[in-house]
Amino acid sequence: MFVLRQCLTLGTKSSIRNFSATTNLVNLTINEDTGVAIMELNKPPVNSLNYELLEAMHRTLVKLENEKCPGMILTSSSRSTFSAGLDLLEMYKPTVDKARRFWSMLQNTWIKLYSTPYPTVAAINGHSPAGGCLLAMSCEHRIMVPDKMIGLNETQLGIVAPQWFQDCMRNIIGERQAEKALIAGRMFTSEEALKIGLVDELATDKEDLMQKAHDFLDEQMGLPPLARSVVKVGFRKDTLSKLINGREADIKMFLDNVFQPKVQESLENYIQMLKKK
Repeated sequence: MFVLRQCLTLGTKSSIRNFSATTNLVNLTINEDTGVAIMELNKPPVNSLNYELLEAMHRTLVKLENEKCPGMILTSSSRSTFSAGLDLLEMYKPTVDKARRFWSMLQNTWIKLYSTPYPTVAAINGHSPAGGCLLAMSCEHRIMVPDKMIGLNETQLGIVAPQWFQDCMRNIIGERQAEKALIAGRMFTSEEALKIGLVDELATDKEDLMQKAHDFLDEQMGLPPLARSVVKVGFRKDTLSKLINGREADIKMFLDNVFQPKVQESLENYIQMLKKK
């Protein structure tokens, strides 16, 4: 049993110092004994990544870094979905300003998550397509429950996964496996993901998932923190630098792509299909 010191919520109107919010998008709990933080995505039904959720995640990550968090677990309040990925409504017939604002916040959140000095583990308790897969890949260690799906499936929607999405997958599963997966927009079962190294462990259920996540962080927190973080950032610096130094070019590429008639048509068809469900 884990003793919790805080149970905080972040939403669209919260700030780092004041966690009262009208819309709870991120639940943050901190273990009293170890200081380990659990960031739980809480945007029903499927934790689709819109601007507000990304902003709440970014502010949480800033807070944890400022408070010298020793380790963080990223998971979901949903029983079926870790995160369904980017909110398609953010990309369907947006204004240029809205699309730019959304993509910039996605960049901010990914940069902050991918570069955390403290260890991170994704406790993947549900399906994780597209942006959900990106969040999981951005953590250092991935543990997944059985019988779920994970992958970058953007190609199937007529969308091109950004280079930094691709780089994250390439860094984890290798050049050839990533190329095949990205071209096909393939989704992997939990068992397939373990076999190719996209996830590191499988858990039997949510309780086992969280225990394994804490076990991983216990091991990492036993290492000298400065040396550990320097090695981590060293391995990730090239991937980070490519986006940090090319943010405007990446935004332009996104805008050029998302406003293509064929892309908008694909988004509309997929949104209509989801509404029928």
